[in-house]
Amino acid sequence: MILVTGGTGFIGNHLVERLAAQGRAVRCLVRRASTNLPAGVEPAHGDLETGAGLAEALRGVDAVIHLAGVTKALNAADYDRGNAIATANLLGAAGHLEGVGRFVHVSSLAAAGPSPGDRPLTEADEPHPVSHYGRSKLAGEQAVSDSPLAERTVIVRPPVVYGPRDRDVLQMLRTVASGWMAQIGTAPRRFSYIYVGDLVDGLIAAADRASAGGRVFYLANAAPVSWEEFGNMAARLMGRKLRTIAIPEKAAYALGMCAEWWTRISGTPGILSRDKVREACCAGWVCDSGRARRELGFCASTSLEEGLRRTLDWYKEAGWLKF
Repeated sequence: MILVTGGTGFIGNHLVERLAAQGRAVRCLVRRASTNLPAGVEPAHGDLETGAGLAEALRGVDAVIHLAGVTKALNAADYDRGNAIATANLLGAAGHLEGVGRFVHVSSLAAAGPSPGDRPLTEADEPHPVSHYGRSKLAGEQAVSDSPLAERTVIVRPPVVYGPRDRDVLQMLRTVASGWMAQIGTAPRRFSYIYVGDLVDGLIAAADRASAGGRVFYLANAAPVSWEEFGNMAARLMGRKLRTIAIPEKAAYALGMCAEWWTRISGTPGILSRDKVREACCAGWVCDSGRARRELGFCASTSLEEGLRRTLDWYKEAGWLKF
C-alpha cells in the first residue's frame, strides 16, 4: 500500500493515476470527503498542518510519497506551515510505524538554490536557497534528517515541472500564444526542467529502489534550456512568431511589490512576488541528474519538443489555451 499526499494536485494527480494503472494499492490523503479520485484509489482524511488523522491514514502503509506542499503563500510563516511543519508532522506519525519501509519526500531545486555560473548543481553542493519557498522546502528536508525514518527516506528535488493540468507554466504559455513573452533583463538564464510524466517515473523508481534510502536526487532532463528557447519552441508549435520583451530588474522588483500589495488586499497568493523575481534574476537554475541515472536507473526521456506538444494539445482540448 502506497500513501500519496498531494494526490489531487498537478503532479500528484498524474502520479496517482499511474500507480492505479499499474495495479498498485494506493491511498490518497485528502482533506475533503468530496475529492474526486481515480477508480480504486482509497481516500484517507487527514490534515498535515495539524496532524489530525495521519496515524489512521498511515495504518497498513508500506511506502509514502509525500508531494503535498505550498508553492504560493501570503508570507514566510505560511510557507513554513505548508512545507516544513506539515512534513515534520507526517514523518512523526510515520516514524512510529514499523511497516513504512520507504518515504519519498518531494522537495525542490529551490531548496538547493541557484546554480553557479560555471557548472550545474550536484547533490554534494551546500544548499543556499534565496526565497521563502526555498528555505521552507530546505526546512522540510531538515525534518527528514532529524527523523527516525531518515535512512529510509529518499529526497528528490525536481526543477521546473510542466505538462498537462499545470497552471503555472500555463501563465507564460498564454502570453506566448498572444505572440509575446517577458523576461527579466537581457542576459540568457538557463534552467533545468522535466515533463510531468517523466517525473512520475522518477518518483516511482525512488520508491521502488531499496538502495536509494538516505539519498538525495535531482530528477531532470539532461540538457538545460533558457526561457527564450522554451518560449520559442512553444511559439513554433502554436504557429506563432514570438516577440521577447526585456524588463529591467528594478522594474521587475517594482512589479513584484505591487503584486504583493494586491495579494494582501485580496487575501489570495499569486504567482508573482519579489521572492519570485529574486529567483528569476539568478544566473541559472541548472542541476546534474547523473546520480539518478546511475543509482535509480532513471532518465528523463521526453524531449522538450515532445513534452510541449503533449502539453499544448491538452491545454487546447481542455479549453485552457486557444491558438
